[in-house]
Amino acid sequence: MKNILILICFISFVNASISDDINLYKAQESYTKKDLLQSEKYYKNIDNMSDTVKYNLANVLYKQKKYDEAISYYSEIASKDLLYKKHHNLGNAYAKLNKLDTAIKNYEKALKIQNDSDTKFNLDLLKKKKEQKKNKNKNNKKNKDKKKQNSKDKNKDDDMDKEDKKDKKTSSDPKKDEIKEKKDNNSKDKQKAKDSKKEQLKKQDANITKEENLKNTKLSNLEEKKWAKMLNNRELNTLMIPLKNKGEKDEQNIKPW
Repeated sequence: MKNILILICFISFVNASISDDINLYKAQESYTKKDLLQSEKYYKNIDNMSDTVKYNLANVLYKQKKYDEAISYYSEIASKDLLYKKHHNLGNAYAKLNKLDTAIKNYEKALKIQNDSDTKFNLDLLKKKKEQKKNKNKNNKKNKDKKKQNSKDKNKDDDMDKEDKKDKKTSSDPKKDEIKEKKDNNSKDKQKAKDSKKEQLKKQDANITKEENLKNTKLSNLEEKKWAKMLNNRELNTLMIPLKNKGEKDEQNIKPW
C-alpha cells in the first residue's frame, strides 16, 4: 500500500512537472511571438514557480504596463543571482507609477549590488526629476501665496475705496448744502404759491356759480309770482310749477362746484 502511494505521488509529481514544462515552453514561445497576454497566461499556469519564472512573468506584466502586479512578482524574488535585476526593475516599475522615492531606493540598492551605468543614469535622472518637482511645488506654493496676498490686498483696497466713497457722501460741502437747501425752499414756496392761487381761483369760481344760481333762483321766483298773480286774477286753482326762462336751470338741478 505504501509503495502504491509513493508511486501515485511520483506520477503526480512527474505529471505536474511535465505540465509546468509545457506551460513554460508555451509561455516562452508566446513571448518570442510578442503575444504577451498568452505568455502571461501560460506563466501563471505554472504551479511550481522558480524565481526565474517569477522574474520573467514580472517582465511580461511590466511590458503590458501592469506595474503594480509586476512589482508584486519582483518583490517575491529571493535569488541572489537576480537581486540586482530585481531592484533595477523595481526601480523602473515604481518610476512608472511616479513613486520617485521608492524608485530611488531600489536603484540605490541595485547599485550596491552592481555598479551599472544604466542604473546610475536612471537614478540621477529621478533625483533631478524629484528636485524639479520640489522646486515646482515650491514655486506653485509661492504663486498661490502671492495670489492669495494680492487677493487680500485687492479686497482691502476695495474696502478702502468703499469707505472713501462713503465718507465723501457723508461729508459734503456746507456751501453746496446751503445753496441746495435754498433751492429746495424756493421750490417749495413756489409750489405753495401755485397751490394757493389754484385754491383761490376755485373759490372764486364757486362763488360766481353760487351767485348766478341765486340770481337765477330769484328770477324764477319772481316769474312764478307773476304767473301766480295772473292765474289768481283768472280765478284758476292750478298746481304751480316753477317756470324756466330760456337758458335758465332748475334750482334742484344746480350742481355745486
